[in-house]
Amino acid sequence: MDFDLEFCEPFIWTVRSVVSNFLISVLNVIGNTGQKLSRERGWHKNWRSYLGSKAEVSRSGIGTADFRKYLRFSRMARAIYTEYTDQIESFSIDESWLDVSGSTSLFGDGKTIADIIRKRFREELGLTASVGVSWNKIFAKLGSDMKKPDITTVITLDNFRETVWPLPVSELLYVGRSTRNKLNNRAVFTIGDLALRNINKLRLLLGVWGETLYTFANGLDTSPVRPAGEEGIVKSIGNSTTTVRNLQNNEDVKLIIFVLAESVAARLRKHGLKCTTVSISVRSNELLSLERQSKLHVPTFLSDDIAERAMELFTSSYCWDKPIRSIGVRGADLVTADGHVQIDLFDGGKTEVEDLERTIDILRKRFGHYSVQRCSMLLDRKLTGFNPKEDHVIHTVSFFK
Repeated sequence: MDFDLEFCEPFIWTVRSVVSNFLISVLNVIGNTGQKLSRERGWHKNWRSYLGSKAEVSRSGIGTADFRKYLRFSRMARAIYTEYTDQIESFSIDESWLDVSGSTSLFGDGKTIADIIRKRFREELGLTASVGVSWNKIFAKLGSDMKKPDITTVITLDNFRETVWPLPVSELLYVGRSTRNKLNNRAVFTIGDLALRNINKLRLLLGVWGETLYTFANGLDTSPVRPAGEEGIVKSIGNSTTTVRNLQNNEDVKLIIFVLAESVAARLRKHGLKCTTVSISVRSNELLSLERQSKLHVPTFLSDDIAERAMELFTSSYCWDKPIRSIGVRGADLVTADGHVQIDLFDGGKTEVEDLERTIDILRKRFGHYSVQRCSMLLDRKLTGFNPKEDHVIHTVSFFK
């Protein structure tokens, strides 16, 4: 693995881990190193000729990625971060920001602490780390992506115009393909072009999002790093996963949706909430995305209700022109679980089902997640053998706080 840490001075870091013992799966190469190697070897154009060449695979050092090992090393890395600060905010399963402002008197400035952790990664975990140091989250993330695999990049108030502004605008956090195209059509090609553009024109072009990106480009983001374990206001609860293989049909999708729905429902019950809206996100193996949502007739924290509505949204929206590689399920528009709800005389025993799912929560907490499972989960253990509630980082609130 190759861990990319992103720090901010004074002194917020972002820590990012990326699998670099990459895996070739059909046309997808996982990991930054794998993508670079794929381009160098021409595999993205002619992958079949290389998949059959054992000599080439051996020479290139390609092996099968082990996701459980990846999670274990991610947790080991996080344990190291906690020795330097308690302000560790996860951005995804492999990214976290660290604010080390309160640790500088003990360990040195941001760059010094970054170098210490990079050294510990090499010696204790056998991993490399690229680190970005800056005064805000956005530039910290940019810094960690600029140089790899074992370098600390510092972005300061004095050098960010020379360091950040020449970069393509697509390098900025949350600038996707659609936003990039809109900006390019207005002659905004670099982060500097965006930073110098009139904010009112950006607002007309992109709405409130234009103002947000203007703030990012000028280094004006002030969002704090949340201390580890701090709970925010829960606006929605969801899980998503990148699957171990491409999903080819509705049955594959149904298996994943039920795994995710069970996790979402369990988290809703844990917080004493019910959702009134279910949304799904789908991404094909060519990274084309689809999002849909639908209101429920009554609030729920039952996995069947969430999964069935998610499947309805999927079957009515996706035409299977491409295989699927990523799916997300989310419950939104939350209400308290013990709120006043109109009882349906023909509710089909919902109260009993709620009691049953609470009992399952207790059993799983005591004996482990896999102690109670649906029979359907056994149809494809490779596909369904993950626990999104514990193995994946779940964002209960947006990045924007």
